[in-house]
Amino acid sequence: MLYKKLGNSDIEVSALCVGCMSFGQVFEDFLPWVLNYEESKRIIDHALDLGINFFDTANTYSHGTSEQFLGKALAHVPRDKVIIASKVYFNEGKLSKKAILREIDLSLKNLQTDYLDLYIIHRFDYETSIEETMCALDSLVKAGKVRALGASAMYAYQFISMQQFAKENNLTQFVSMQNHYNLLYREEEREMIPWCKQTNVALTPYSPLASGRLSRLVWESKTKRFVSDKIAALKYDSTKDSDAKIVEHVAQIAAKYNVSMTNVALAWLQAKGVCSIILGSTSIAQYDDAVKSLELKLTKSDIEYLEQMYMPHKVMGAK
Repeated sequence: MLYKKLGNSDIEVSALCVGCMSFGQVFEDFLPWVLNYEESKRIIDHALDLGINFFDTANTYSHGTSEQFLGKALAHVPRDKVIIASKVYFNEGKLSKKAILREIDLSLKNLQTDYLDLYIIHRFDYETSIEETMCALDSLVKAGKVRALGASAMYAYQFISMQQFAKENNLTQFVSMQNHYNLLYREEEREMIPWCKQTNVALTPYSPLASGRLSRLVWESKTKRFVSDKIAALKYDSTKDSDAKIVEHVAQIAAKYNVSMTNVALAWLQAKGVCSIILGSTSIAQYDDAVKSLELKLTKSDIEYLEQMYMPHKVMGAK
């Protein structure tokens, strides 16, 4: 396993991260394809065996049961051997001080831990001032409940504004950006990614395989997740005709190296300088395959070939 420093922090994370949105109880108003506790624990235990130490969840994933599953599964692991991240925003009060102080305690209880290694704001809050949010987040770090702060899915100007406020007021700054980034969606390359690289903010992209569309030649799938995942359909299916050409190029590079398409898509992200890739896989075999991507080194011409068919996309993620 490859390990990297998480931006300007002293936290060392594995190059692959377990995305825990796939874990939790089934609720009618959430995701019907999530794994129960026993299945979730098998994935978590296997990830640990592979050397993965980074786990990413959120307070609202399966109404908190994702956090509960992760906390229970990691209870036997020495706390300093794992890096646990959770998120706040999709809750009452969003990023208000009251909400942040309430939600961190709920997350810590669910995760059976005294602190989070990384606390991530899930979106930008248009209803709460930057000052209130950044001061509340800083108080968590000072109280020892959080080691570092991260952000996710917003416009670059919003992220920069929050960082600048923190810097000017001697508050804790963000060390990571969890953004929507893969071969089928590269809009983050315009502003967010260059700025993050310039300021050493770690990139921890989600949806690295475009919800499976980069892992196979056939666009559609009969899996329960593909059929029921309306958010993924909204992200990708309207640009199917143009993006299918990119998928073909992924398949061709995979054939060239005799590896899986997943290996190529993830190796491309590694080549683009990301810190840790968030995988929401639901099987042990998928994690075994993903680890192999760390050994694949794409050439400059490979990368150019993978990128040459890309067309501008509508912004998806930030809102």
